[in-house]
Amino acid sequence: MTDSIVKAYTDFILPASVVSRLDIARLVTEAERVDDQLTQAAARANVGAANDPQLTLSDRLTEFLQTNELQLNDARQRAEIIKQLRLLKDKAPVVHMTFAVEADPESLGQLALWLRQSIHPQTIISTGLQPALVAGVYLRTPNHVHDLSLRAKLQGSRDLLVKELGGGRG
Repeated sequence: MTDSIVKAYTDFILPASVVSRLDIARLVTEAERVDDQLTQAAARANVGAANDPQLTLSDRLTEFLQTNELQLNDARQRAEIIKQLRLLKDKAPVVHMTFAVEADPESLGQLALWLRQSIHPQTIISTGLQPALVAGVYLRTPNHVHDLSLRAKLQGSRDLLVKELGGGRG
């Protein structure tokens, strides 16, 4: 990658481990922490103090950096990466999904990947819980609402169910 060119947030590829706005916020926080550590190390080196920063990166940030072929070596690049991540956090399209029970992270990751392939490459998921759903999901986008729950399916088939149940009695 050249010295000062960093991808725009619209070009970022989100790995499966980045599912929600909170995950992007964590990437921002961690990138800021790494920037602080590297800036402090550079300042110490300027005054002659020996300091080799021991950076620890989360798997999520490592995967994000590798997927997007980004590096945190240069201060200007780090600042631009942080800026673009903040923009992504604020502007990524959100799909709100309400489940009957809490979804596991692996399933959410797979859902996020499918949504990114089907709808928008940077789609993130906001989850909620509604035990009354029983099964399925209530899905909301900025301009659509889809009730994909068992309750909605049964309500849509009420007449057929009544007919079938009534036919079994006679």
